[in-house]
Amino acid sequence: MSTALRKPRMTREQFFAWAQADGGRWEFDGFDPVAMTGSTVNHSRISGNLHAALRSRLRGSGCRSLGPDAGLATIGDTVRYPDALVTCSEVPGDAYIVPGVVVVFEVLSPTSGRIDRIVKLREYRAVPSIRRYVILEHASIGLIVLTRASANEDWTATALTAEDTLRMPEIAAEIPVAEFYEGVELATPADDDTGKPSA
Repeated sequence: MSTALRKPRMTREQFFAWAQADGGRWEFDGFDPVAMTGSTVNHSRISGNLHAALRSRLRGSGCRSLGPDAGLATIGDTVRYPDALVTCSEVPGDAYIVPGVVVVFEVLSPTSGRIDRIVKLREYRAVPSIRRYVILEHASIGLIVLTRASANEDWTATALTAEDTLRMPEIAAEIPVAEFYEGVELATPADDDTGKPSA
């Protein structure tokens, strides 16, 4: 059975021009603009903690954190805007795409799980420079960390909890997981009179 190829409605360059004129927040799936909708206050607080933690560790290192408005080119003409990314390459101030991205961070939202865990996982794997992809939970304290030593390797996944530390030797940085969640109000299970969480 033959399947017709999906033809792009615009190029990456046309997307950049269109998005600048529109003024909204968009990603580009290689064919059409995709709206980036707002999320929860928790998402915003976790993102703020993430950027503060990265800035303090990377100061003077030659690497820098950017996002969430820094573009990352993935498969084909696709452009993603991770919550944060780290590059150790020079980036011109007028660039739309960040080169040499080493680490990528996505903070989950109630509706982004499938995209972040499946679609973007595949796309980020296609970027040779990326060594680490970190997915931060938004409703509980926890990270999924995907790493690889080279572009030809598959990801190795590790789960981190509140007591753990995110170690990133590729950018010489370590951040306690709990630091990402400072000031974040997370739901806790209701306790009954036995002191055990309710079913």
